[in-house]
Amino acid sequence: MNSNQNDKKVKTTPLLVDQQLCFALYSANLAMNKVYRQLLSQLDITYPQYLVMLVLWAKDDLTVSEIGEQLFLDSATLTPLLKRLESAGLIHRQRSRQDERQVVVTLTEQGRALQSRASAIPEAIQCATACDDDTLLALKNELDLLRDNLNRSR
Repeated sequence: MNSNQNDKKVKTTPLLVDQQLCFALYSANLAMNKVYRQLLSQLDITYPQYLVMLVLWAKDDLTVSEIGEQLFLDSATLTPLLKRLESAGLIHRQRSRQDERQVVVTLTEQGRALQSRASAIPEAIQCATACDDDTLLALKNELDLLRDNLNRSR
């Protein structure tokens, strides 16, 4: 085999769970969710509900599809989350006046008030990671790139 063929040789990874990127992501996600579960239990919301609230705290009065686009969730997954948030008194859903096919989601006063109670969560997460700002930002950017590349590959 010449050196040019050696350069093109693909490295194979043994099928060992601890050597798989997917497992590193999966197990890190499990660990992260345990920390969030503990923090969010004080707010009486789940992690997916927290993500919806983050989107609405940034910009209120969004359609279900606009929320779904930001969270990479379809309406079939998002609708039950929204129903539970509405039952908890945190959001209100109503048909759009411009297009009755769309449902608009707005925060209630209780939903707005929850934002101040949730304001310490990012710092608590950073403390749990034991990472500095630069490390977390670099990791987030790498994960965003990975997600975007995977989405494009489908």
